[in-house]
Amino acid sequence: MDIHKVYGLFLSYFRRKRQKRFVRTFKPSVDTRILDIGGGVLNWMQIEADFQITILNLSVPADTSSNPSNFSFVEGDGTSLDYPDNSFDIAYSNSVIEHLSSWENQVRFAHEVRRVSKNIWVQTPAKSFFVEPHLVTPFIHYLPKAWQKHLTRNFTVWGVITKPSQSQVDALLNEIRLLTFQEMQTLFPDCIIYKERILGVTKTYVAIRRIL
Repeated sequence: MDIHKVYGLFLSYFRRKRQKRFVRTFKPSVDTRILDIGGGVLNWMQIEADFQITILNLSVPADTSSNPSNFSFVEGDGTSLDYPDNSFDIAYSNSVIEHLSSWENQVRFAHEVRRVSKNIWVQTPAKSFFVEPHLVTPFIHYLPKAWQKHLTRNFTVWGVITKPSQSQVDALLNEIRLLTFQEMQTLFPDCIIYKERILGVTKTYVAIRRIL
């Protein structure tokens, strides 16, 4: 069982709501050029997007022929984008920046996102939220990293269900670096940092810059 698919079903309501907010914010048309860094088609299907969407990942899917014609797929690195300044109308990223291992990589990523487009939308889970979204377990992300490495296999929902090896645990924990509100403000100083809440508790941050 893929626990993140199960967790994703629970969060699908928030994804749809977030995508609708994106549309209300930017009012994209069929001619709007969007760069989705680290994303996929499924997220856009929730709003039946007909915009011109370039999806950039470290590798391109083997078969993209079944996808709508308004999607294109390119290989690239979000920390070093091979595009001139302001190449797109909107630069978009959903739950990617927390997977970059280090603050230095997150700084490079934020700089590139802000460089290739005047308008940006960058979402990431809030470190302050009590459930760690990748391990689907409360409070464990507040512990020292060494403790997390010892506890993750047997004391997290992700560990119990997926039964990862210790090397897989170490790789995931080394990859994840959740961000605080203050860090988001530092990374995106010219953006509004929107707080998405559940039951009054901040679950997600979205950096929004709208210059249309």
